[in-house]
Amino acid sequence: MINLDIYGWDDKLNQLKQKSTHKTLHHGRIAVVHRTCFDVIFENGLLQCELTGNMMFSRSDSELPCVGDWVIFQPFEENKGIIVDILPRERTLYRKKNGTIADKQAIASYVDKAFIVQSLDDNFNVRRAERFIAQILEENINPALILNKADIIFDRSKIEEQIKHLSCRIPVFFTSTHDHQTIILLRESILEGETVVFVGSSGVGKSSLVNALCEEPLLRTSDVSMSTGKGRHTSTRREMVLMKNAGVLIDTPGVREFGLTIDDADSLAEMLDISDLAKSCRFKDCEHTGEPDCAVLKAVDNGVLALDVYESYLKLQREAWHFSATEHERRKREKSFSKLVTQVKKIKESHN
Repeated sequence: MINLDIYGWDDKLNQLKQKSTHKTLHHGRIAVVHRTCFDVIFENGLLQCELTGNMMFSRSDSELPCVGDWVIFQPFEENKGIIVDILPRERTLYRKKNGTIADKQAIASYVDKAFIVQSLDDNFNVRRAERFIAQILEENINPALILNKADIIFDRSKIEEQIKHLSCRIPVFFTSTHDHQTIILLRESILEGETVVFVGSSGVGKSSLVNALCEEPLLRTSDVSMSTGKGRHTSTRREMVLMKNAGVLIDTPGVREFGLTIDDADSLAEMLDISDLAKSCRFKDCEHTGEPDCAVLKAVDNGVLALDVYESYLKLQREAWHFSATEHERRKREKSFSKLVTQVKKIKESHN
């Protein structure tokens, strides 16, 4: 018998289940998402489940189950079942779906912490880290920056200077799977019952870190390429594993692009240490792009605010505004369409 409390089940989730029309059925948590089915952890072990036709065709892609979701299912064979309901999500990490304007892709739900993993080689990119942090904070998830492969030669003082505007707000860990002490420090930051998702590019060592934290090779890893000196892409799916006497870890495939799905562009100012400066601007609605007596622009001129951080703020803000505006228009069209469908139904009913 598996105690689902260690996977994050609590009284609040139980109350949500009691509101479902399927409250008498089994519940479990999505551990792995395959192309057409889902591995679900429940009290009796692991079950492979499919969706009902109604759920599959009545929901958008972002509303379909993702790793970390809590679902209600009906078993129909020894190791198989049908998912009939998904409990309302909380703390869900999304990203903009590649090739779309305003479609979202759910990465993981019921996440407490997100570890943004970068390796201390050519992969290190503070602008990419800012992008991840912005999206993570949008969902009320606690971010941490993990700078992995700290056993290679690198200029630590230079790295720390580049991330000082981030390290004053979020935890930063320098890690190496060859240095057990760095893994211990990272493990101590994960509390029992917490869910931690690992995100980052391919080859930065996410799966290796998960294995090191779990003290066993649960996930497949690859050696460093001799020709490029970089790690090879290993993870091809999002997968949840359990740490001993601690929390739940979710490994994710490496991503080349991580588009923002932020509704509140103003939150970026606080994340990039600009909000305090903005309070001194002459105008409350100052956009920090050319208004008179702009404290943010003055800080850039005086070297108080780094130019590259300011430029990153403008870029992320434009992207967030664009997504928010597009999402608003999409919702408006969907609302108008739903209203039209309702009117048509009423007309049909009146003629019957």
